[in-house]
Amino acid sequence: MVDVTFLTETPGATCAPVRRPLASRPRAPRPPGRGLEHPMSSFGRFVTRIVRPLQHTLPGKTLRKILRRSCVLREVEVVLERGGPDLNGFRLALLSDLHVGFFFSEAEFAELARRVSSWSPDLVCLVGDLVDQEQHELQWLGAGLAELRARDGAVVAVPGNHDYAAEPDLAVFRRVIEEAGAIPLWNRGMRLKRGADSLWVAGVDDLSAGDPDLQAALTGLRDDEPALLLTHHPDLFCEAAYAGVDLTLAGHTHGGQVTWFGQALLPGTHHTQFGYWHGQHHANGAQLLVGRGVGVSTLPLRIAAAPEVLLVELQTRGQ
Repeated sequence: MVDVTFLTETPGATCAPVRRPLASRPRAPRPPGRGLEHPMSSFGRFVTRIVRPLQHTLPGKTLRKILRRSCVLREVEVVLERGGPDLNGFRLALLSDLHVGFFFSEAEFAELARRVSSWSPDLVCLVGDLVDQEQHELQWLGAGLAELRARDGAVVAVPGNHDYAAEPDLAVFRRVIEEAGAIPLWNRGMRLKRGADSLWVAGVDDLSAGDPDLQAALTGLRDDEPALLLTHHPDLFCEAAYAGVDLTLAGHTHGGQVTWFGQALLPGTHHTQFGYWHGQHHANGAQLLVGRGVGVSTLPLRIAAAPEVLLVELQTRGQ
């Protein structure tokens, strides 16, 4: 059993998270029944392949239109206790769970990318499940990725379990990302400069099907700069919070996708074992943002869990 007692939530960050030795951190538990051989359930694959052809029928096109119209671009302000004044107003866009190929087309991704780019983010973060489960869907990412624009020129991406379902070695996934000018960022980090200040942007591999290495992702991080971590699975927050990562961005849960009185109708523990379904969470000064994602999985329905892109503006209190 993993010790996660330090993850007691607080109303918000009141001090910069303490950076503890990575060797002593608790490890996020792999979702039950998941791994490279089983990145998603056999039942989910089966239902998806039955439902997929319906997206080209009249009812399917209607469902697609409803999903696209319900997608919101939600602005969120996050205050960081670490980081200099030149990072104030830094903008990042969080896109997750596109599931291109399943009731979300190449053209629809490109249109959404144009909407996101019009907000003029400094950084665009793609946190996994960019495609649904078929390898040919990877070729449909290029048009949308090419439309994403960031003022600092950085579009970064990490994989999710559905990306592994489409291609276990991620070779084509990586190539498509790089050919579009985006940066594959799993298990490594990079420094973005803004004026006299900097932000460490890191990413890890997927918890369900990959091999996340937080230590590799944070290698090079300075004590005086805030750290931003991209992970598909939100339960990696138990490691990130202990390590003092200032802000973690995640997806995977779809906000429950189909909910009833605020609760996921089918709350599988493979989505989150700690209750990180959507929104903001805090632990000892560290912060987590979980987006509900853009697409759908298994069934083309969302109930009380509207698709969203998070447009995040950072403010800092550090000197």
